[in-house]
Amino acid sequence: MNLTVTGHHIDVTPAIRDYLTSKLARVTRHFDHVIDVSVILSVEKARHKAEASVRVRGKDLFAEADDTDMYAAIDSLVDKLDRTVLRHKEKQVDRRNGASLKQMPGE
Repeated sequence: MNLTVTGHHIDVTPAIRDYLTSKLARVTRHFDHVIDVSVILSVEKARHKAEASVRVRGKDLFAEADDTDMYAAIDSLVDKLDRTVLRHKEKQVDRRNGASLKQMPGE
């Protein structure tokens, strides 16, 4: 997994980068086909915003979160990403197993 962290109006310190890396390990633990993750951290007045774009085979997943604290914004971002990745994984499994194909009533 390639991780790119960018900061707008904020210096991305090694502590923030390590915290983000440890939190994103949860996403890769649930779904190991993650190719690339791009994270943008920004600060506007008292609002800390975290955005992430996750590239998996055939799809790009996106999530964003904002909070008054950068670490809290990262936590909620990772929660949203985790739910999105799990939903994507379930859809793939359903397609593979043919569960998305519905039979017509009476057949």
